[in-house]
Amino acid sequence: MCEECYVTSSRVTPLLHPLDCLEHHKQYICGMCGRCICIECDKKRSLQRWNFPFKSLEIATLYLRTADYTMKQTCGIYEIKGKNGRISYKIFAKEEDLKEYLKKNKDKSCETMKPSFQMQKYKEFPNTEVRRLDSKEIQRYLAQR
Repeated sequence: MCEECYVTSSRVTPLLHPLDCLEHHKQYICGMCGRCICIECDKKRSLQRWNFPFKSLEIATLYLRTADYTMKQTCGIYEIKGKNGRISYKIFAKEEDLKEYLKKNKDKSCETMKPSFQMQKYKEFPNTEVRRLDSKEIQRYLAQR
């Protein structure tokens, strides 16, 4: 597992529309393994990709480092259950943020109120970059997938 970005596959993201994401979105570039993680803010909702709900804990883990980096602290992935029984995973910086979310979304619950996954402590890494990739970097990255 990469110490910086928490995954074993260094080319696993972006998941949705990879070429479009790499061409048009700002990327968190892991200084250890070179994995790109979308860190772009959605202009309509003023949310970064890590603020969105994820279908699985594994997918949420792919974006956890961008949350930690943005908030400069360890964030947690929480299992959220909808009224219909559907489970999703959301990243929150702290338990108070989860409580606020649940207060606003009465049809959702978090049974344990504890993170399903969270790193022990936040750490900065010297070779991290946050920027857009150039076309050569995009082609090289996609070829390595």
